[in-house]
Amino acid sequence: MKRRNWLLQRADETPEAAALESDAGAWTFATLADRSRRGCAYVVSAAPPTDAPVALLMTGDAEFAAWLHAVALAGRAVLPLNTRLTTDEIHAQLAAARVRLLLGEASDGRLDALARRAPGLQTRAAPSLASLPPPAGSLPGETFDAKATLAVLFTSGTTGRAKGACLSWRNFEASATAAAATLGPAVAGRWLACMPLFHVGGLSILIRSVLFGGSVRLQPRFDAGAVSDALDTDAIAGLSLVPTMLSRLLDHRAGRPAPASLRVLLLGGAAAAPELVRRALEAGFPVCPTYGLTEATSQVATAPPPRPGAHAASLMRALPGVEIRIVADDRDLAAESAGEIAVRGPNVMRGYLNDAPATARALRGGWLRTGDIGYLDQDGALHVLDRRDDLIVSGGENVYPAEVEAVLHEHPAVSEVGVAGVPDKDLGARVAAWVVRKPGAAVDGPALEHFCRERLAGFKRPREFHFVDILPRTSGGKLQRRNLVNMT
Repeated sequence: MKRRNWLLQRADETPEAAALESDAGAWTFATLADRSRRGCAYVVSAAPPTDAPVALLMTGDAEFAAWLHAVALAGRAVLPLNTRLTTDEIHAQLAAARVRLLLGEASDGRLDALARRAPGLQTRAAPSLASLPPPAGSLPGETFDAKATLAVLFTSGTTGRAKGACLSWRNFEASATAAAATLGPAVAGRWLACMPLFHVGGLSILIRSVLFGGSVRLQPRFDAGAVSDALDTDAIAGLSLVPTMLSRLLDHRAGRPAPASLRVLLLGGAAAAPELVRRALEAGFPVCPTYGLTEATSQVATAPPPRPGAHAASLMRALPGVEIRIVADDRDLAAESAGEIAVRGPNVMRGYLNDAPATARALRGGWLRTGDIGYLDQDGALHVLDRRDDLIVSGGENVYPAEVEAVLHEHPAVSEVGVAGVPDKDLGARVAAWVVRKPGAAVDGPALEHFCRERLAGFKRPREFHFVDILPRTSGGKLQRRNLVNMT
């Protein structure tokens, strides 16, 4: 059964409500719908008649949001590209998705380079939406099939070759509805979008906006000062951060409490050190740890907003409608036993685009095998330990890097830390740590080794420490542990 496009429905219901806000001004839902209609007519005229997605290579501003909706109104799936990728990396994703139309920004020299490398690819500088004429008739995507693909999002590639996850309209709606049931009314309030919009976390904010009618305050990139100012002046109800962003925000605010308007701070993307969560809670930030992944349309398990004055975040539980199993060799494990996290629910992707073998490996019997390691406690709360591919096996013992990182984060001189295994002829792998010191702090390897001695078993303690200025991360802020060894 066909349903009406969410943006058009929202523009009919609350046309004058703010949809997008930025330093450049504000767009109402009526304006966003008008610009998206104009963009739709352009896409329909420009896109070759294939079922391949239409790719966007744009920064996270209002024009990007409108082009996203424009592609959907044209009845096509959208492929938002990571603007930080190289030309080679973008070309590989376009080829994998068999894209025929790429819309980008006129100033991006990669458009011409990509056109030369792929003769069948149309690359166009996206015109200003306000300059386009309105459509003359009806639009192909005024209604949609819930099972149809809304977006193709390439995974970050932290564990190998990136793959395009096909996320349907139903996936996004189920994810948004489940998030609202867990997080409460803040989901329909004003959200600050400082995460990349081409990632599922940022894109989900835009989708929730049209579903629930809340506005989105856009920031093109994370900047601790700009985020802090927006929180203080723009009555922000919710925002999403990864741990490194939260750490920088807290450092910038230097103990200033969170504004009363803030109701939800989703913290995901990587395991957060307990010390970081404690600092945030003490400053009044309503931290809601969340575990999710692109293939599950963002959130899988999320903690509800903490009670005022709480010193520890609530535990993460599966969102309504989502099931979680802990498995090993296709066998369910008992509570408190660590194994691979498997997920089933209406938020789980249809599969990987043009990659049946990868889809078969990831989706088994309707369950998404995440590749992440964790356990369910006796009360059913989810505890995430690490990526399976990041696990260090040292002398026959399993070492979870996130556990070691959490301990090192407690040292007052440590700003950021990454832990990985280094090949060792006797142990198989030895534990190593890469540390970013806090400004002005002085700490060396022996001091950190002594610090760990009282807090970690011998096989978990780093055998070597490397002090660096920056850690390798994805554009979404996730630590790339597999790149740490190359920094030595």
